[in-house]
Parts: sequence; C-alpha cells; structure tokens
Amino acid sequence: MGKSMSKSATIAHFAKKFDLKKKDVSAMFDELAHLAYKEAKNAFTLPGIGKLVLVNRKARLGRNPKTGETIQIPAKTVVKFRVAKACKEAVLPKKSAPKPAAEKAGAGPAL
Repeated sequence: MGKSMSKSATIAHFAKKFDLKKKDVSAMFDELAHLAYKEAKNAFTLPGIGKLVLVNRKARLGRNPKTGETIQIPAKTVVKFRVAKACKEAVLPKKSAPKPAAEKAGAGPAL
C-alpha cells in the first residue's frame, strides 16, 4: 500500500484539475464537512462514495479488561460511514466465483 493522500495534496489536486485557487477549494471542502456534520442526523450522502449516518446502540454488558469485572455499558448514538457499493467495487479486487464442491474435493468427472 502506498502513502495516503494528505488534505493539502487533495486540495492541490482539485485546484489543478478544475483550475481554481487552493484557497477556494479548501473553503469548499470545509463547507462540505460542515454540511456533513449538520446533516448527519438525516443521513448525509456523498454519491458514489458512501453515506454518513447516526446509529443507536443498545445498552449492553461488557468487561473491564484489567480486572475482568462485568460492567454495564450505556446506550449511545454513534456516527458510522457506510461505503457505497460502487465505491467497494471500484476499490476492492473482484473475487473469483466459488468452485463447486466436487472440484474442491479433487473428484474429477465420472467416466
């Protein structure tokens, strides 16, 4: 895996691609982030990339890893990002089709 793209590298890429000032592109990304934070409660979608959603987690029992004591973990709301199918297909390598069971076991065709 290569090095991840930094915020400044992303801004530079968009500025060059669309012939804009880096300051304008940076302001656009900041506004996009602000809008995503504001709209997350209603699910914020970036078409072709994914969706930012709020998920309610139920209260549950957990363990203190240091003492082994059982503790009550309260219910809470968390932010999740669900990756779009199109993004998964573009980024992840395609899996080959599974082979039938007869071929896996080494049994050839009956003659």
